[in-house]
Amino acid sequence: MEPRLDLFTTETGTRLGKRFASLGQVIERSPLPKSTQELVSLRASQINGCGWCIDMHVKEAAAAGESAVRLHLVAAWRESTVFTEAERAALALAEEGTRLADAYEGVSDETWARVREHYDDEQVAALVALVALINAANRLAVIVHQKGGSYQPGMFSDFAERG
Repeated sequence: MEPRLDLFTTETGTRLGKRFASLGQVIERSPLPKSTQELVSLRASQINGCGWCIDMHVKEAAAAGESAVRLHLVAAWRESTVFTEAERAALALAEEGTRLADAYEGVSDETWARVREHYDDEQVAALVALVALINAANRLAVIVHQKGGSYQPGMFSDFAERG
């Protein structure tokens, strides 16, 4: 299946992309650990079937030093021993926040309590915003059939500032 539209070749798509990049920079600069950010983004992207975002977050995580074992096990994090309790709480929030249509209650009180055990207010604000942002990015890419495979680590690092 060919991409339906290259959003980055349109004025509107470029303007939206810059806003997404700016929001991403706010989250990146937050005290939420970078490894957690990439794991959460990867897990939501797996659930949503977004090849572009999976490609991006696997490569960004690897470039930041994440191990191949942990990246391979994100999809089965509950059945893995390589994630910390804090990461497991973040991954649970990512899943429940991504599967809102599947769970009428949204994020469970149990998951929220686990997140609050491990993260302070600043980190939780970044985590909640990250789950919302990656889900929006996944939807954009899936709708236009943006394919994974061509992403290069850091290729959007200055996108928010570009003219």
